[in-house]
Amino acid sequence: MDPTSAKLIGAGLATMGMIGAGAGLGILFGNYLQAAIRNPSAAGGERVWLFLGMALTESMGIFALVVALLLRYA
Repeated sequence: MDPTSAKLIGAGLATMGMIGAGAGLGILFGNYLQAAIRNPSAAGGERVWLFLGMALTESMGIFALVVALLLRYA
């Protein structure tokens, strides 16, 4: 296997980390909506944690994308 094809395979495998970010965001928002429907008065206080969890989960997906781009173009 030549180094170019190994680099492309590695970049493809690195993008699989974005799957976890997508699934994590779906679970996060689904659970928030479920909790907000059960107790609407407490939903406002949990919104801060929702956005913090969203930012952390999304940053993991962005890090996976950056690693894939570094493997692809470096």
